[in-house]
Amino acid sequence: MFDILWRGLVMGAGATILMDLWAILLTQFGQSAPNWAPVGRWFWHLRRGKVFHDSIADAEPYAHELALGWISHYAVGILYGVIFANIMGSAWLAAPTFLPAWIFGIVTVGAGWFLLQPGLGIGWAASKHPTPNKVRCFNLLAHTVFALGLYGTALIIG
Repeated sequence: MFDILWRGLVMGAGATILMDLWAILLTQFGQSAPNWAPVGRWFWHLRRGKVFHDSIADAEPYAHELALGWISHYAVGILYGVIFANIMGSAWLAAPTFLPAWIFGIVTVGAGWFLLQPGLGIGWAASKHPTPNKVRCFNLLAHTVFALGLYGTALIIG
């Protein structure tokens, strides 16, 4: 059990790091960098039971929301790694394959589309965003990169 836990922790961190490196690469092609401050504000308001906002920008600010956003981003990524490692078990960890990691990565987009994005006030699957299809495509790409990170990190820590 501990073996699966530590591997999941490392895989989640590795996958999140790769996802962030992907985001940095995209900035070289004109894509804006992710802003984790609204996510931090959203997590801060969860403690009061407020999940959905018309606009997170209109919610009461929190002084450390950017830091909380980054912490939350990594905490969720690591949690996903632990969940995935537990689902797949020691057999997959001994001989990782990409397809299960990719399926899991795509499934995790659902949390963003149906919890975080409406929570931030941009609608289900970014439906209220000015360019919802662009957001959806970048979400799917980012979570594919996350899946590559799960798989690659599993190979590395073998």
